[in-house]
Amino acid sequence: MAFSPLVLEQKKARSILIFIFLVTVLAGLFVYPQPYTNAKNTLNGFFTSKNIKIQLPDFPSRPFRYGLDIAGGTSLTYRADLEKIGEKDQPPAMAGLKDVIERRVNLFGVQEPRVEVARAGNEWRLIVELAGIKDASRAIQMIGQTPFLEFRAERTASETQAILEKQKANDQTALLLDPYFAPTNLTGRYLEKASVEIDQKIYQPVISLQFNPEGAKLFSELTRQSVGKRIAIYIDNQVISAPVVREEIPSGSAQITGQFTIAQAKSLAQNLNEGALPVPITLISQQSVGASLGADSFQKSIVAGMIGFGLISAFMILYYRLGGVFSVIALGVYVPLTLVVFNLIPVTLTLSGIAGFILSIGMAVDANILILERVREETRKGKEVAHAIQEGFLRAWPSIRDSNASTIITSIVLYEFTSGPVRGFALTLLIGVLVSLFSAIFVSRTLILAFLGEKTAHNKLWFAQ
Repeated sequence: MAFSPLVLEQKKARSILIFIFLVTVLAGLFVYPQPYTNAKNTLNGFFTSKNIKIQLPDFPSRPFRYGLDIAGGTSLTYRADLEKIGEKDQPPAMAGLKDVIERRVNLFGVQEPRVEVARAGNEWRLIVELAGIKDASRAIQMIGQTPFLEFRAERTASETQAILEKQKANDQTALLLDPYFAPTNLTGRYLEKASVEIDQKIYQPVISLQFNPEGAKLFSELTRQSVGKRIAIYIDNQVISAPVVREEIPSGSAQITGQFTIAQAKSLAQNLNEGALPVPITLISQQSVGASLGADSFQKSIVAGMIGFGLISAFMILYYRLGGVFSVIALGVYVPLTLVVFNLIPVTLTLSGIAGFILSIGMAVDANILILERVREETRKGKEVAHAIQEGFLRAWPSIRDSNASTIITSIVLYEFTSGPVRGFALTLLIGVLVSLFSAIFVSRTLILAFLGEKTAHNKLWFAQ
């Protein structure tokens, strides 16, 4: 028995629709496993009471990661001291500082810390947000424990005398200077590794430093210019040692000597390995966000999203009839799939990120409206519904492509050139738009073809003339 092309296409679409339905159910349970968990507990209890040796497993899932404005936590703002660094080298120095602080807080198990660099006029700032850390003093200690390592070259006797005389005269600028050693470009920014060794001559622990290739060049140049002079090693503006340079050291290795115990040497080496700050920082503000405030804002966002989804669904069904119903079902597929992507990347959800996701729902509906309006136009020309649907999707695609492409480009630009809440908004909007293209084009079309039979294909009430 031969089937018409429309029937064959309908059978194929229904098979695909079953697969989409299963994937959607699994995605929904992955992001919200509570219904499965409740059913599993009930069934396992029943099996146990009947002495049936069957126990259903937990459904695989993972919690979402929430930002500071939802989970609560601590926000710290630091001012970076870049007076000794040239304008050209300031952005790389701040990038290095950001990397160091991120590495430092990650060691404490903070999930998704947000460390951002900002500039206010001529002042550079570092913003650290630690979701889930309610104790601000612990967070401050966490960041402040990282030492600032720098090497200073010995000044000439005339320079030292001139600075001391100015300091005696209460010169405010001179009071900020070290009269004996001048700052250099060699700081902990170039440190690659620190380790504890025992000096075989004095049998005291020393800390061996190994610089990266750029740091090795700076150290070689510094030692070449300081032969016969001292180089002071400072940690947190405190001189640790000031050895005399006997010859140029091209290997990029140095030693910190001092009256260390083994425990002190190990602690210092560990802190340096965890990240020696490339520039000194000063805490200028701190803020704690309570979890209850974040939870309240989160609940309001969810309610707003549900209201928006409900109003959109009502509009689509009332205005586009059965075509609107299919669009709402496609949105029902879109939401769990998008949330799964957020969960697997993973995306740290903030209030601005949730706003981007809700906006992307509107973008998904916009694509369906373009399709349904095109189908309407074709049916008004007297074409059968089956042909009108095919033409509608083909003619709507250029508009959908162009509008979504502009949104994608905007989202990428926002993500690359902004920070903080705007970046989170851009990321969720970008992901949402990409998934919406799949739901609007593939899922909606599959739904329509699955229910478009030979009898219903002639019914123009499908799309409400």
